[in-house]
Amino acid sequence: MSILNVQNLTHGFGDRAIFNNVSFRLLKGEHVGFVGANGEGKSTFMNIITGSLMPDEGKIEWSKNVVVGYLDQHTVLDKGMTIRDVLKSAFAPLFALEEKMNKIYETMGDATPEGLDKMMEESGEIQDILDTHDFYIIDSKVEEVGRALGLEDIGFERDVTELSGGQRTKVLLGKLLLEKPDILLLDEPTNYLDEVHITWLKRYLQEYENAFILISHDIPFLNSVINLIYHVENSELNRYVGDYDKFQEVYAMKKAQQESAYKRQQQEIDELKDFVARNKARVSTRNMAMSRQKKLDKMDVIELAKDKPKPEFNFKEARAASRYIFQTKDLVIGYDAPLSKPLNLEMERGQKIALTGANGIGKTTLLRSILGEIKPFAGETELGDYLYTGYFEQEVEYGNNTSCIDEIWKEFPVYTQYEVRSALAKCGLTNKHIESMVKVLSGGEQAKVRLCKLINVETNVLILDEPTNHLDVDAKDELKRALKAYKGSILLVCHEPEFYTDIVTDTWNCESWTTKQI
Repeated sequence: MSILNVQNLTHGFGDRAIFNNVSFRLLKGEHVGFVGANGEGKSTFMNIITGSLMPDEGKIEWSKNVVVGYLDQHTVLDKGMTIRDVLKSAFAPLFALEEKMNKIYETMGDATPEGLDKMMEESGEIQDILDTHDFYIIDSKVEEVGRALGLEDIGFERDVTELSGGQRTKVLLGKLLLEKPDILLLDEPTNYLDEVHITWLKRYLQEYENAFILISHDIPFLNSVINLIYHVENSELNRYVGDYDKFQEVYAMKKAQQESAYKRQQQEIDELKDFVARNKARVSTRNMAMSRQKKLDKMDVIELAKDKPKPEFNFKEARAASRYIFQTKDLVIGYDAPLSKPLNLEMERGQKIALTGANGIGKTTLLRSILGEIKPFAGETELGDYLYTGYFEQEVEYGNNTSCIDEIWKEFPVYTQYEVRSALAKCGLTNKHIESMVKVLSGGEQAKVRLCKLINVETNVLILDEPTNHLDVDAKDELKRALKAYKGSILLVCHEPEFYTDIVTDTWNCESWTTKQI
């Protein structure tokens, strides 16, 4: 049974085509991975099928009475609502049904025998729905999902307007999972989750009976939960049966066959053109030349898809730093309350360290304390000499009128426009991206703009807070290569062991020093 039908969808922004006459079908129980490079339109597709964005052309048809749940990170959360309130709002339709059932019970005393039978039948149906959807154990369900996503550590009574972007995402994901929709639409749900919560979500999706569409650049996660791939590239959408690895295999074979067919056809075209040029003026061979010209005119010419620019991240390296990058003396991190025990840490020149552990225990706070951006709760950090530090922040807010060119020019005012464009192009951004406002770019394209700033300054210490969030597979692979080649020191927060294991010399598990309960 088809849940969603998309027919002849065409959409673009200005002169930039996103989709060109594409079709898509989702069947009951299908677990779909929606993949493609940054900026190819994956999130745009989600916005179109949920009705948030009107397509230029095409037909979107959902089956009747289907309940759609969309993890939209731009959802507005009202001040005064707690995390518990938002999670319980997932059951709003059930509370409405309970209210309806109670009103039926209140009016039963005045009903006729026939009316009473109808009321009993209707209230029985409502009761069945409430039982099926675990209405009478809502509080325990809220607690269970909240604990699984680490929301208990943040505090169920915390005002949602005080949360970070990552914490908001967890709350919205929790609400979505509690709603048990007929179809889940998940746009990079693992970006702000730590390893424990990713494992929990993986298990949840593996056991999920309904359909879902998942956008993710976390390949191990994707492989473990999906059975279909839809690949978006060059405004086209193609379907592949199997996981991501199977798609890669079939896609590579398909590409090789197309390139082979293209070469054969180009050779044939050259031979036909050569024959026509040599024979069209001779009376004896003119008819043969005209025949070949007709064949050329009718030929359906194969066109190879343009390869997307692949990013090149080559970090500029400054002179060597002193022996110690930093040393902490009884450092306690935190804001209103301590987040850690007293820490006596040291990092030496050439070390590459991964900080791991659950979200919310203070990894970003530690980075910012070491950098001196925030005051420690207690203790101190002593920085080494000759440090040239590059910092990649996890989240950055961009102004409405800031273009990519402006963003780089602001950092490097001596660059010519050609140099600015070249620097952005090396990070895998096309001309259309480069001329766009940063705010309208996808999360992966925004990350590439921030990386562009980082690779164009000389550094000997890199402090990176979740640099792989939003990055597509090619960009992630290139960043991994560049960090392995980097001769300076690295302090890295990352929840993807397959990314950092080959890069780092040491791993610090921050759960061993946190004061928070894990």
